[in-house]
Order: sequence, then structure tokens, then C-alpha cells
Amino acid sequence: MLDVRTIAAITDRIQHAQDHVHTLTKVTDEHPSMSIEDAYAVQDELRRRWIARGDRVTGLKAGLTSKAKMIQMGVNVPSFGIQMASMSRPENSAIEMDGLIHPRVEAEIAFVLKDELQGKGLSIEQVMAATDYVVPAVEVIDSRYEKFKFDLVSVIADNSSSARYVTGGRPRDPRELDLRTIGVVIEKNGEIQALGASAAVLNHPANAIIMLVEHLAARGESLPAGSFVMTGGITEAIPVARGDNITARFQDMGSVSFRFA
Repeated sequence: MLDVRTIAAITDRIQHAQDHVHTLTKVTDEHPSMSIEDAYAVQDELRRRWIARGDRVTGLKAGLTSKAKMIQMGVNVPSFGIQMASMSRPENSAIEMDGLIHPRVEAEIAFVLKDELQGKGLSIEQVMAATDYVVPAVEVIDSRYEKFKFDLVSVIADNSSSARYVTGGRPRDPRELDLRTIGVVIEKNGEIQALGASAAVLNHPANAIIMLVEHLAARGESLPAGSFVMTGGITEAIPVARGDNITARFQDMGSVSFRFA
């Protein structure tokens, strides 16, 4: 693994790009031996710095959870990231484009847990039993890398391209839904941009929770009760521009709407 000083220097570079809204070259261009573990060490340092300046963690996210994205990136596990209070935006609000570089939107199902989850070998049924409710969400991803070109290690170091997120619709008991067959439509300015079904996320979005818990277990951590987890894009990510109005409609769960200003 890279030493502490190198991790801090990489974090400096990524944090500056996030705070000052500019692009950067892939981290692995400068550090070709950088590992996935190193990339999560950068995330840990980002989180420490965010909390130190008064922000707070609101949840976690899984990315690269569709088979198509995994094949495209040459990986067999999702990436994971941190959601902070400063990234949250209310439904029907205006998201400022000035803080973003080349944003895209993804429709996702978010889980809120009532019980702690830990260890390996969990089942979908155990995840569902530990879930208080599920809710529709839209994530705004915004990779800071030049020309949207990156690799898995660089993505993870950039906190899995996390930028903003919005929740809406209505909370539902997951046991009242078939979470494999939730239909989703993303509209931009009233026109359909993408269609999908929730099975696109690892055949069942609860599988993203299982993989997250296993990732945490490998780090000696667990997923606490009360956790908010976004399980990854159901459709492809849709590019957006200033003035765009976005609505994501989730079958039996309601919709999420906001605009870019």
C-alpha cells in the first residue's frame, strides 16, 4: 500500500478538484501501482477532512452495480462511496451547475436500515428483514477526471464520482414490493431518456447491500442500524445541462423531480 504521506498528497489533489470545480488526470497516471485499498484510504482521508470542517456523513452508496457497467470497467464487484450532508438536495429544488463539471443523473433505490448488518454470506431475505423502508432516489454523479476518462482505482479515490443526491416519492416497506421488477423512467424536460427495471442492479438491489456489508467486513466494520444506502443506477447515467428539468418515475414508489440552475 502507498504510505500515509502519498495518500495525503493524492487526497489534496482530489479535494482541490472537488472544492474548486476543475478536472484532473487519472490518479493512476501518477501512481500506476495504486491499489483499490489505497483508493479507499483516500476516501477515508476525504471523510476525515469533511467531518473536520463541519460536514457529516448521511449515508453510503454503491456504484457500478449493473452488469453492463461491470463488464465495461472489467470488474466483478461494485465500487462504494460516502454520501455527505453537503451533497443532499431537497426534492423540487434547483441544483447549482456552478458546482459541477460534467454531471449525469442516475435513478436508484435507496435502503434505510432498522437493524445492523455485518459479516459475510448474508441473504436477500436477511437484508429485507433488516430494512426499515426503501425510497426512490436520484444521484448526480460528476467524475472530476478529464474527458470523463478513468479507471476503477481512480473512481474510488474520487469517492465514486459522488456529487449530489435527491430523494423523493414515498417510503415503502420492501416486503410489500417485488424489488426485482420496479420499473423506472427518467425524463429530461418532459422527454423520456431512459427506461429500466430494478433487476438491472445485480438482479436485486439488496445484493448491492450484501456486497457493501462484505466490503465493510473486510475492513473490520459493519453497516449500522439507521444507515441510508443508495444501491446504484438502474438505468444508464444521463448527461444534464443548465436549465434541464429531471423527473425519475418509480413504479409503485412515486417520483423524484428537480432542475439544474
